[in-house]
Amino acid sequence: MKITKSPTFKAISEALWKTNPISKQILGVCSALAVTVQLQTAIVMGLSLTFVVSFSNLIISSLRNFIPRNIRIIVEVSIISTLVILADEFLRAFMYETSKQLSVFVGLIITNCIVLARAETCAMVNPPLHSFIDGIANGVGYGSVLIGVAFIRELLGSGKLLGFQVIPQIVYDAGYANMGIMLLAPGAFIIIGLFVWIQHTILKE
Repeated sequence: MKITKSPTFKAISEALWKTNPISKQILGVCSALAVTVQLQTAIVMGLSLTFVVSFSNLIISSLRNFIPRNIRIIVEVSIISTLVILADEFLRAFMYETSKQLSVFVGLIITNCIVLARAETCAMVNPPLHSFIDGIANGVGYGSVLIGVAFIRELLGSGKLLGFQVIPQIVYDAGYANMGIMLLAPGAFIIIGLFVWIQHTILKE
């Protein structure tokens, strides 16, 4: 019996691997360098972008037949910026410390290439449900790389995960030292480069 994959599963699996926004399309790299020092901020950033890209896709797709082509970018950016403001205000209200750590990078989701790219290439030409699923898939793909990078950076850079000490003191007493470069942007760039290399090697591209 042949098992048929659902469109949702297929979209998410492809965004995680074959068409990942960061490692395959090389989009959203700036925020990946900036917010992955800690695993918590990476998770929150991934969820914030997933919220924005999925619901902007849904709204834009629902209105696509009523948006004049010559002002579509203005309409898309207006919708995206409204959702970004909602996400930013939610974080300030309920996760203030994390919001301070993310600084301007939640607001800069407005300029993230992933969001506008999905609006232009998917939401403007596909029905709402398909566009919504596509937004979730690309948000999950983006977040997966952020979480992977943050996991390595926080673990090797400070010996912690989600703020909890993971590497025991006995290891430090034996001479182990944290890798300071992992707390800097070059550390994130190196890890992302390794992710891209591993993916392209496995895909033989």
